Amino acid sequence: MKRKVYEQELYDLHIELCKLQRHVVQSDHRLCVLFEGRDTAGKGGTIKRITANLPPRAVRAIALPKPNERERDSWYFQRYIPHLPVKGEIVLFDRSWYNRAGVEPVMGFCTAEQHQRFLAAAPHVEDMLAQDGIQLIKFWLDIDREEQAKRLESRRVNPLKTWKLSPMDAEAQVRWDAYSAARNTMLSHTSNWLIVEATNKRKARLAVIRQILAMVPYEGRAEKYAKPDGQIVQTFTKDMLTNGWLHK
Repeated sequence: MKRKVYEQELYDLHIELCKLQRHVVQSDHRLCVLFEGRDTAGKGGTIKRITANLPPRAVRAIALPKPNERERDSWYFQRYIPHLPVKGEIVLFDRSWYNRAGVEPVMGFCTAEQHQRFLAAAPHVEDMLAQDGIQLIKFWLDIDREEQAKRLESRRVNPLKTWKLSPMDAEAQVRWDAYSAARNTMLSHTSNWLIVEATNKRKARLAVIRQILAMVPYEGRAEKYAKPDGQIVQTFTKDMLTNGWLHK
């Protein structure tokens, strides 16, 4: 996708996001969007494009650090609860409680029992959020192994990106298969996931924004911009584990 085409469409989608945000405020809506996926899959970059022209007081991006000692001894979901949206707010999580379904079991930061307990509890917690009026949208951004390797190398050599490097990045390629298995288990045991083919960053960002616009009806919506891109984003179904939609 050429930059000029991408930037024009992104501009048009930003106008729609502003309309959506006004609707959220006026209707006391509560919108929570989770971004999960491989390391370097583009979660932070997508969130940055979504929030670029939205008021920071009403639209919050949350990227929590590793839990402190108190949080490690608390109910697992407890550290995320204070960040959930109140009336008139949009909250976007750059990784969420689903750390316990991916990074933590792969890296040995939780026990197998804790992992299984989380998978059983997460759907019930999310049902409670929905019953209380919070709209939850969950994206999994997927890329292939070669693309991840390229992006990791870009972080190493670009001085403007070195801050993105973490000890977890060093393990991303080594533990690729373990992460694939953890992803598949998570998708199979929880619900309502939207899978994003994120190898092309620009197309993925635009498709994610279109998907959000399509899922939150708002006044004055330009329907041509709220049309999901089925070539980039699809609702997870179990046949994706074998039909090649997800990268192994």
